[in-house]
Amino acid sequence: MKIATPFPDPPAPGTAITVAPGILWMRLPLPMALDHVNVYALDDGDGWTIVDTGFDTRKTRAIWQDLLDGPLAGKPVTRVLVTHHHPDHIGLAGWFMAQGAELLTTRTAYLQARMLILDEQSEPLPEQIAFWTRAGMDGPTLARRSAERPFNFADCVHALPLGFTRLIEGGTLTAAGRTWDIRMGDGHAPEHATLWSRDGDVVLGGDQLLLSISPNLGVYPTEPDADPVADWIESCNRFLPHALPDQLILGGHKLPYTGLPLRLRQMIDNHHNALARLAAYLDAPRTAAQCFPVLFKRTIDAGTYGLALVESVAHLNHLHQAGRATRELADDGAWYFTAAPDGIATE
Repeated sequence: MKIATPFPDPPAPGTAITVAPGILWMRLPLPMALDHVNVYALDDGDGWTIVDTGFDTRKTRAIWQDLLDGPLAGKPVTRVLVTHHHPDHIGLAGWFMAQGAELLTTRTAYLQARMLILDEQSEPLPEQIAFWTRAGMDGPTLARRSAERPFNFADCVHALPLGFTRLIEGGTLTAAGRTWDIRMGDGHAPEHATLWSRDGDVVLGGDQLLLSISPNLGVYPTEPDADPVADWIESCNRFLPHALPDQLILGGHKLPYTGLPLRLRQMIDNHHNALARLAAYLDAPRTAAQCFPVLFKRTIDAGTYGLALVESVAHLNHLHQAGRATRELADDGAWYFTAAPDGIATE
């Protein structure tokens, strides 16, 4: 078995590629290192179900208007299906709802997004600063971030009106003339929806089933002892019985691909290998911020520091909760993790 990319070139802005009967692939820009998000349109005859939306920016709205006037042939968007609550996926859901579209998503995604839109902060909260300190953020970075206005969800996510239709594990959805089974994943985002066409040829994977990259598995001040790595590995193992070599996987980023059984095993192995490297690195006490070199191949700069920090915390939390590491709160306010003797913690 191998992984293949039957559509090697992504669609240009304002254009679409037909990847399966009744399914269009489109791409929207993002102002970050991962510079795009994939969105899809499912042809329901008299209208479209779109899957994910991109950020709420003037540029993204203009591209959507080009798509609506062009490849989407002037038919209305009647439903917006959001795979998870992250802003590059739910950003314009409220905009489409204001034009009459129905929102389909999970209860967790809707409530989380609505809460975050309303939770606007002009400066970092004390809990956020404490979290950064516990993670071992260096002094200059901590001072700078403590004085900055933090990222707010409302900066790039349109207000969500009341009301949505819930997607649930084990449920089904009809779109593009197909019946889709709904299966939830976790780790990258809680209750992340994936949709599996019953004819076995297409899967809408969101960020749960990406080609070539693993999505961020992060821990945040809202749940500082979370273990998203365990959630992620468990989700991948749960998907394996449903994965077929020839399914076309339509992910939230990168290219569509086939070879999902192999890709799932790769993603599981990648995190097990990262955990093994990290455990070996904890031969001396380390903070989350000190573990970047062993977890990430790329150089961590100011633009990637935040995501690296929360992912480092996630992997350390997993080792700690699995009994493979101990931790101690030092006088500088940071947690220092050390590998447990023989991989088994005594505390």
